[in-house]
Amino acid sequence: MRSNSISPILVVAQLTSVSTLVLADDAVPHFRTSDRCIACHNGMVSPSGETISIGVDWRASLMANSARDPYWQASVRREITDHPAAKILIEDSCADCHMPMARTEAKLRGQPGAVFAHLPVDPKKPEDLQAQDGVSCSLCHQITAEKLGTPESFSGGFVVTQPDAAGMRSEFGPFDIDRGRARIMQSSTGGFRPTEGAHIRKSELCATCHTLVTTAFGPDGKSIGTFPEQMPYQEWLHSDFRNQQSCQSCHMPEIQGDIPIASVLGVNRAGVARHEFVAANFFMQRLLARYHDELGVDAQALELTMAADRTVQFLQTRTARLSLGPRQMRSGRLESSVSVENLGGHKLPTAYPSRRAWLHFVVRDRNGHTVFESGAMNPDGSIQGNDNDADPTSFEPHYTEIRKADQVQIYESILRDSAGAVTTGLISTVGYLKDNRLLPHGFDKSTAQADIAVHGEAAQDPAFGAQGHQIRYSVDVGSAPSPFQVEAELWYQPIGFRWANNLKRYDAEEPQRFNSYFDSMGGGTAVVLARSCAPTPCRAP
Repeated sequence: MRSNSISPILVVAQLTSVSTLVLADDAVPHFRTSDRCIACHNGMVSPSGETISIGVDWRASLMANSARDPYWQASVRREITDHPAAKILIEDSCADCHMPMARTEAKLRGQPGAVFAHLPVDPKKPEDLQAQDGVSCSLCHQITAEKLGTPESFSGGFVVTQPDAAGMRSEFGPFDIDRGRARIMQSSTGGFRPTEGAHIRKSELCATCHTLVTTAFGPDGKSIGTFPEQMPYQEWLHSDFRNQQSCQSCHMPEIQGDIPIASVLGVNRAGVARHEFVAANFFMQRLLARYHDELGVDAQALELTMAADRTVQFLQTRTARLSLGPRQMRSGRLESSVSVENLGGHKLPTAYPSRRAWLHFVVRDRNGHTVFESGAMNPDGSIQGNDNDADPTSFEPHYTEIRKADQVQIYESILRDSAGAVTTGLISTVGYLKDNRLLPHGFDKSTAQADIAVHGEAAQDPAFGAQGHQIRYSVDVGSAPSPFQVEAELWYQPIGFRWANNLKRYDAEEPQRFNSYFDSMGGGTAVVLARSCAPTPCRAP
């Protein structure tokens, strides 16, 4: 059958129960929820027999669950509790990338976005359903090339397509779609036309939400400054990766072989991207799986668990490399070094500042007894020896050498408020006290712009730079019998202990709920990214 002879009405009638296939110009909505897209973009299988359904992959991602994220909800509640005079502005800015369809609808009406007005979701309210759908198909694929890569596009400043003269809206994708198949999508969605757009593959598209500058407010609700909260795009631009890999090529890798992008009359194409959006927050995927019913998650618990496992595999194979230097005895002390290298295209960890990575360093004697240990994780998710976990007003410095067990090397960002105090409140934050997150290859810290600069002792550490970080360890082994085994691990935690526990003082449903979740996850809040031992092999973990 020739493509231009396809009957779109017949095909759609077989797929869905949609009764109104083409809407009047003024009735075409700005967005469709994902259920309308999944009808045709599920049920796909690769030539090797692998399930590659776009809808199944997406619904287990953090993109799909951005509005259901209980940590985000708890954090928004904390911010508007701390800054009640700025409530409207805070909810609007927090909704722009977590509830982007509902917020864009409000913006087009000249109204601010809302968060808790859409929670709990009322299924009878279209905007509640749009809010719940998170970063959905219809949102990302309607972003135009307008202003991409400019400051105006950041912090949720994307521009969505507007109806053409026929009342149709473009949904952009990487492929040219023939007229017959385009008519099928127009009919099944009620007014959305698939349109080729090269910008859909560019990092600048992702940067619209993943570059985030927050505004700090004082008690009167007036702005007292701004803060570069998330800058992975700018970090990427300042690295070698800007000419090697886009955001999509890493987080949406291509499927090998030619496959269709739709289960209905799909054409085999090369370069189809996975929609798993594999990244770094395995913890939230595990939490969503455990509290699946309570949080109203669409993805099945098993899908979320499998997605979390893929995330961990990605982290353990693509993010970091660890190596140990030579061991030597000097004046009764065992001396060695650890070199840690960031393999990614932005800082490690990057984006939301609750994330941290740290070194766990252990020395054992010839009988396997622990002689020295720095950076062990406690069952509650805190780190032994970390000043910030013990005291919210303090924090660990960046080290060039560690000599005591209560010293631990943590790669993290520590935020400061207008009084110079440590804070985890984003709307109180005006700058960094510490930022020694590991730098990507090609990142020159001496020329980095202020928004992505290194802060604290790491800025002057000659062993901290674009090739990674080398830190020395000097351990008093006393009378312990040699030979000694040295083991180093790089741990990673998406939501640090202090970031979770600072919410406990807020007597509101969302913070209390999240902390009960966090406490129930125990040691599952963190994973090991890389490991090295000398001599090899390592002991079983």
